[in-house]
Amino acid sequence: MSKQYDVLILGSGAAGQSIALRLADHLRVALVTKRAISDSASAWAQGGIAAVLDTSDSIEAHIQDTYVAGGGLCDPKATRFVVEHGKTAIEWLIGRGVPFTREDQSSLGYHLTREGGHSHRRIIHAADATGAAVQATLTEQVSKHPNIDILENHIAVDLILGDKLGQPDQGCLGAYVLDIANDRVETIGARNTVIATGGAGKVYLYTTNPSVATGDGIAMAWRAGCRVANMEFIQFHPTCLYHPQAKSFLISEAVRGEGGLLKLPDGTRFMPAHDARAELAPRDIVARAIDFEMKRHGIDCVYLDISHKPADWLREHFPNIHARCLELGIDITREGIPVVPAAHYTCGGIVTDLAARTDVPGLYSVGESAYTGLHGANRLASNSLLECLVFGEAAANDILSQPRRTLPRLPDWDESRVTDADEEVVISHNWAELRRFMWDYVGIVRTTKRLQRAQHRIRLLAREINEFYSHFRVSNDLIELRNLVVTADLIVRCALRRKESRGLHSSRDYPDTLSVARPTVLRPHRR
Repeated sequence: MSKQYDVLILGSGAAGQSIALRLADHLRVALVTKRAISDSASAWAQGGIAAVLDTSDSIEAHIQDTYVAGGGLCDPKATRFVVEHGKTAIEWLIGRGVPFTREDQSSLGYHLTREGGHSHRRIIHAADATGAAVQATLTEQVSKHPNIDILENHIAVDLILGDKLGQPDQGCLGAYVLDIANDRVETIGARNTVIATGGAGKVYLYTTNPSVATGDGIAMAWRAGCRVANMEFIQFHPTCLYHPQAKSFLISEAVRGEGGLLKLPDGTRFMPAHDARAELAPRDIVARAIDFEMKRHGIDCVYLDISHKPADWLREHFPNIHARCLELGIDITREGIPVVPAAHYTCGGIVTDLAARTDVPGLYSVGESAYTGLHGANRLASNSLLECLVFGEAAANDILSQPRRTLPRLPDWDESRVTDADEEVVISHNWAELRRFMWDYVGIVRTTKRLQRAQHRIRLLAREINEFYSHFRVSNDLIELRNLVVTADLIVRCALRRKESRGLHSSRDYPDTLSVARPTVLRPHRR
């Protein structure tokens, strides 16, 4: 059975939900999410949203901070576009009822914090759980809207393209989507499709991302003929909680922004020796410094210490971090927090324009799955949710401006030549192997030989996975694994093309930075 909508949105984070709400008063919308609607990387975001809201700050200062963090690789038009629309995006969220932390003494009425790489206090936040606050507010409204159908526990298999029907000018016509609970593939037609599936942190062994971050949208768009860019720039968050019972728990950038100090186990600070900005240096510098110190001293972690601040202040500003650490026997009011770097944010993705359009007509990409040019070689802290909101509005406006088109009849998913998988263990073994060698060979510091080893293994895995995909019925795990190996290949191909060290890409073979900054753009063989 085929379903039809005006707009199909793949992903339920801040990007997907904000677009749905902007469109639903005018169009019929389907919102597809792999787990529950609340399960996204947006919901895990702690720090806040960067925007020029205070009179002492300026658009030019925010742009300059973004350029510096981005290693000179940020696209000027995209950066200005996002920063100039920042205040409007925040006002939209406030109008929707997002409970940002207030401060009566401030003329703005809200507390602004500062994070690494920022020259001003410009991070509006909801304590230390901003993403959760934004997600909860939008989810409540999305769930009540009569024009939005929420398809939970559904995962997109592939996009449906007009060229498969002999109508290449039709572009994207929707997607095949697996209903996980009922184990059947549905055909969902849509006049416009939005990829808002997030990043690809699960391609690495250690990540701050939720389990749904498997590069699905990027892989699907690549298979559909879209260009992909800057996938070599994977941001490793410097401070992920190091504890055997804690799964991917992030210690917010704001802890360093509010005075947290990084120390070795003996209590010695080390960041001043690596950068003049010390703990307030951008994430790539801090992550490499921690990686260097861990390897130099043979230690498992370093410590982020903010215990010199008053205990009541810490409980007020970082209630979730304080509570979670306390559950694990760590009292942040008295001791340092054990931390390690972990894969955190995918700075590259599907190439889009300022209206969030991809190379395929009728297909948009917003959020972490997209490459807008904003982040360059390294994302500035708290620019990500801002990018979701600004480009979410841009995509919605463009979709609303499009003439209504008639969808052709779409073919159903064909399972006539496949059988049930005989050995599911193959999937779990390949998944584990992929994540391990990506961590070992394509991590914080890289070499050409490591990248070539990773590429060789990716090609072997890809052949095995594609053979498996061709012969057996699809499952959630198989779809994710297929997408992860494509995403891993794109990361390695981009990394091998960059003959320099810049931002998040650090190569021992090419330690210098070239005089001209250029993005790495990959083009599919077929269109």
